[in-house]
Amino acid sequence: MPTTKSAEKRLRQNVKRNLRNKIHKSALRGQIKKFLGSLKEGNIQTTEEELRLTVKKLDKSVSRGILHKKAASRKKSRLMKKLSQTQTALQQKK
Repeated sequence: MPTTKSAEKRLRQNVKRNLRNKIHKSALRGQIKKFLGSLKEGNIQTTEEELRLTVKKLDKSVSRGILHKKAASRKKSRLMKKLSQTQTALQQKK
């Protein structure tokens, strides 16, 4: 346990920030799952809308300092790649 007043304050701040980061990370994971679920359904319009919302959440998490900029970029790239592969697969079936 902290012994100085400043250490006690840092502990309180860290607990509060940790909780806030957990909430945002959980919401981000939920949004990614929503996107992947709509991708499996095959509806391109809703999938593109979910991708837009997912990218928005990723960018927000970077600006809040929850994710690193390159980690968010990597995630966005992989999600867009999945969307592109699904679109080409649907076009080839037609």
